[in-house]
Amino acid sequence: MEKSSILHLITAAKNASPFDTNMAFDSGFDKIMSYTNVTLSEVKGLTQDAIFSRGLSGVKREALFIGGRDVDLAMQMLDASKKAMLPPFACSVLADPSGAFTTAGAMIAKVEFHLKKNFGEDLNGKTVSVFGSTGPVGGCVSIIAALQGANVRMVAHQSVADVEPKASAWNAQYNVNMQVVDGSTVELKNSILETTDIVICAAAAGIQVINADNLSHAKQLKIVADVNAVPPAGVQGVGAGDDGVLIEGTQAYGIGAMAVGQLKYVTQHKLLKQMLTADEPFEKPKYLEFMAAFKLARDILKAQSL
Repeated sequence: MEKSSILHLITAAKNASPFDTNMAFDSGFDKIMSYTNVTLSEVKGLTQDAIFSRGLSGVKREALFIGGRDVDLAMQMLDASKKAMLPPFACSVLADPSGAFTTAGAMIAKVEFHLKKNFGEDLNGKTVSVFGSTGPVGGCVSIIAALQGANVRMVAHQSVADVEPKASAWNAQYNVNMQVVDGSTVELKNSILETTDIVICAAAAGIQVINADNLSHAKQLKIVADVNAVPPAGVQGVGAGDDGVLIEGTQAYGIGAMAVGQLKYVTQHKLLKQMLTADEPFEKPKYLEFMAAFKLARDILKAQSL
């Protein structure tokens, strides 16, 4: 008799996310076990307790999920878990803190898709201005775009000094060259938009970051993606359900939160199923993070467009 499939959900937060729990059940896992308030130093022990307790026939029927809210801590936990594996006692691990990795992957995949569809271009060499760049989604979006060759500008809403430490750390960690720009006044924001090809809005929900007057300065703007689903829109003129819709009064195409969210949902579902299903009894474990999410979201869009 085949053993039950188990997902061990590890988070530094006080509570495990019901969203992630539901997604895991719907992807086919039989059991979901949650471990909250977990510190980085505890990940090794939890991982090894999981992989050594079920034998070789059981370890292939389990996986680990790294949650929480801190993208850097999630990546550190993923690395710690990977290092704790002792093949053939090893299982797959997915990190997706606050859904940021799958949301960011879906967002950039949508941007890339509509950039190609409407302009015949890719992200390489494009100027991408990210509003809300220090949050979980905005940070991941910035890194993914930079790794695709974009000139990424992390926009500081209040103070450049607040953003520079993260930009510096991520530039060193991922070998990219993201810049920090001051967007703390209307005039500075308009100046940024004048030389922007792609706007990413990942700011706090319910706050309009860019209005129609700001957009009137963005003469070379091609794509706007807004992850905010709570009215008002983060970017005026971009509807939550827009999926490559021309923004009134501009030559730019808008992508709204629901369009991003739908692709994010499919992407997370498929990543979870990748950990659950093994083509071979002891195939090589998968260690999945934001770049895996982006590549899968891109593949999903390509398949849908055929």
